[in-house]
Amino acid sequence: MIEQFVVALVGAPFGIKGFVKTKPLSGELEHLEQLETVVLRRENHETLFHIEETQIIGASLAMKFRGIDTPEAARTLSGAEILTDRDHAAPLGEDEYYVEDLRGIPVTDPQGTVLGEIRDVLEGGGGQLIELKLNGGELRLVPFRKEFFGEVDTVKRRAVLLEQWILE
Repeated sequence: MIEQFVVALVGAPFGIKGFVKTKPLSGELEHLEQLETVVLRRENHETLFHIEETQIIGASLAMKFRGIDTPEAARTLSGAEILTDRDHAAPLGEDEYYVEDLRGIPVTDPQGTVLGEIRDVLEGGGGQLIELKLNGGELRLVPFRKEFFGEVDTVKRRAVLLEQWILE
């Protein structure tokens, strides 16, 4: 399993002391407030930053990183991904999964025939969509809902697609 996750994205500078607004990908802020260090990744370059202070601002969290003391310096971080380890990611509820754990899982029909693999999870207007790469290479989007997916096991690395007609 992947041990490091993208938990938020760095947005615009906030204030005059070098804070940046962040957008948490889980929609939850509490676990991010507890972080002391994070890795910022931008264009495949990763840098460790120590967090000096955080402030909740509506649905965002402002972060102040050590050594980033001006709006101009904060602006250079805009667009970076904030990574942290699994222990500091948002806690999972029942029937929730980390997207990173779903990628690459083989998808079978109820009889066990492999149809393809999960490539990604996308946000759709009515909920999440599984991007499924079929054995022949075609891509299909399948609503990630109980009426379409039976068992999903990230430890045993398998997912069961209940309704194959959705792939047509």
